[in-house]
Amino acid sequence: MKERLIHTPEGVRDIYAAECARKNLLSERMKNVLKSYGYRDIQTPTFEFFDIFNQDKGSLPSKQMYKFFDREGNTLVLRPDITPSIARAVSKYFSDEQFSMRFSYTGNIFINNSSLQGRMKESTQMGAELIGDDSIDADAEMIALAINMLLAAGLKEFQIDIGHVGFFKGLVAETGMDEEKTQKLRELIENKNFFGVEAMTDNRALIQLPKLFGSQEILDKAKQLTSNTEALAAIARLERLYQIIGEYGLEKYVTFDLGMLTQYDYYTGVIFRGYTYGTGDAVVKGGRYDTLLRKFGKDAASVGVVVMVDDLLIAMSRQKLSIDEGESLQMILYGSGQLSDALKKARELRDQGCLVQLNRIEYDHQLEDYKAYAKRFGIEKIHYFTPSGSITLLEVQP
Repeated sequence: MKERLIHTPEGVRDIYAAECARKNLLSERMKNVLKSYGYRDIQTPTFEFFDIFNQDKGSLPSKQMYKFFDREGNTLVLRPDITPSIARAVSKYFSDEQFSMRFSYTGNIFINNSSLQGRMKESTQMGAELIGDDSIDADAEMIALAINMLLAAGLKEFQIDIGHVGFFKGLVAETGMDEEKTQKLRELIENKNFFGVEAMTDNRALIQLPKLFGSQEILDKAKQLTSNTEALAAIARLERLYQIIGEYGLEKYVTFDLGMLTQYDYYTGVIFRGYTYGTGDAVVKGGRYDTLLRKFGKDAASVGVVVMVDDLLIAMSRQKLSIDEGESLQMILYGSGQLSDALKKARELRDQGCLVQLNRIEYDHQLEDYKAYAKRFGIEKIHYFTPSGSITLLEVQP
């Protein structure tokens, strides 16, 4: 029993010491980008009523949520997604606001993934929502945010794939497929199963859809495959979007994937994902959701972006991209009767912007023991008060 108490359940883990410091620094860098774009913080509860995330809202299937009951018998869930929570909060507190609003957030989500998938069941997200703006300019701002957040994190090689759910929806509407067949087709396209798609439909554009990814020339090719009004409108929006991203000077990070689909049904327009080396999953996700807030009582077009912080951290580690903490943790090591002098030295160092911890020398430990301790916990320098009262500066080798 004692052995079980020190272990975490499957799908969650402890983050501590240097890794925790890197994660916090990574988050701080990206948050500064959000602040520079005028996004203001918002926090929503870790658990909410089940109805906030049910299938009607287009979130995850019920079986992937952690559900429990309160004293009154209401079904609650640990949030599997933060966007619906923000949609609910904004609809409640800003129901009469007519101008656009910008919110940013950081929080953990909880998804009951299958153990066979090897994915964590708790993960940290950082994101932004631009609410009340249906323009292409807003779509471009979200993608610019995604790119600049990754650059601020220190990532050097990545790409943002952009798609549009309207292209797929327009093509499927022509076929008359029911919901079950549409879902099957969606899975085949998402998995780039060319033969499976061809077996389900003779629609030329749908058959080619898994292959429609690459540079902006793909958009020209897509226009030749269909005359569907909704599909063509989606392509026209992507073309204009690419022009605006060019005005940001960020077009080199962008490619297109018209076969990109999503498990979140609340997306209505442009969608995008960011990929880099070192992880098979997207480190950035986002898109336009113009009808979600309507389900909570406020009719406001919206677009958002989210960075998967843990996946990004893993990718950067595998790419051997260091996240320099930029802060020097130091130790003051003092003996009996030296506390007053140690406190004076600590104030001096802290006034210089240093991070300082004080440790009193215990009689059963040697100086070498403290050096080893400092090495384990990333302490770079030791200010050692010798028995005579002088201070010796010891550099700790990493």
